[in-house]
Amino acid sequence: MAHPTTTLPQEAASLSQPPSKMDIIFNKSFRSLTYAFTWAMVLLLAAIVIKIGIKAIPAIERHGLAFLTTTTWDVNSQHFGILPEIWGTLYSSLLALILGGFFGITIAIFLTQDFLPHRVEVVLKSIIELLAAIPSVVYGLWGIFVLIPLIRPLADFLHTHLGWLPWFSTSLSGPGMFPAALVLSIMILPTIAAISQDAFRAIPHKTKEAAFGMGTTRWEAILKVMLPAASGGIFGALVLGLGRALGETMALAMLVGNSNQISLSVFAPANTLASLLALNFPEAAEYEVSVLMYAACILLLITLLVNIAGTAIIAMTGSGAKK
Repeated sequence: MAHPTTTLPQEAASLSQPPSKMDIIFNKSFRSLTYAFTWAMVLLLAAIVIKIGIKAIPAIERHGLAFLTTTTWDVNSQHFGILPEIWGTLYSSLLALILGGFFGITIAIFLTQDFLPHRVEVVLKSIIELLAAIPSVVYGLWGIFVLIPLIRPLADFLHTHLGWLPWFSTSLSGPGMFPAALVLSIMILPTIAAISQDAFRAIPHKTKEAAFGMGTTRWEAILKVMLPAASGGIFGALVLGLGRALGETMALAMLVGNSNQISLSVFAPANTLASLLALNFPEAAEYEVSVLMYAACILLLITLLVNIAGTAIIAMTGSGAKK
């Protein structure tokens, strides 16, 4: 008795066929193109670093490591130091990361854990992402004309009643660290919120259902199950946000006060490396350009170290989650 022949579906038949010559050529071409673009980016970064490093050699030879530990910036006497700018860069970025990270993660939880109808979530997500499209100079103008007058009464209250604390030891007379950090936190908020949302949405829905099955409340499931499960992506979002904050220029140049001093007070004016570069390059003489290139090398090094540390934290978080 003859057995009836079974015909495979067209999709299964196509999957069982070996790749054609055109498929092989296309795959090899795409892989080669990907490698080429990857190495092109590496070479471009190396070219930028080498170009800046060559320009900075005269300043490096003259000032050495003292450039990083002194506070004087005097063009006339040729004495240069960027310790206040390093302090201002790290201080403003960390303040912005604390504020932007807290609200960014909170927004991600709010938009991914079924607190709102789907249509409202889409609208709010689009509005938050639009914050990333606002030009930096617009943030700076908004900070000068709206934010500083708005927060000055609060700053005066904190200085009057808590002035014995180093963080409130000065009053807010105008541009300063606090308005700069607030604006910077808003600027990094879309990045942190968007990537954190992706991290939460990547968690299988059965994970939350299993937590509910174990008797957890809604907030226990979010804070004790979902948040640790998404920690790798959230740390990645925070690292990207910090990198964005370290390199911000125009808004901070308008809001931070551009004062060559070191202070713990969040109301005192300060300065950052990016602001220093932006404000001094247009009128810089030949040697001052070399000094500014030295400062640019330090900013690149800080950014590199932050990314290396962030990558290490993400790797340790991922390995801990797997265990």
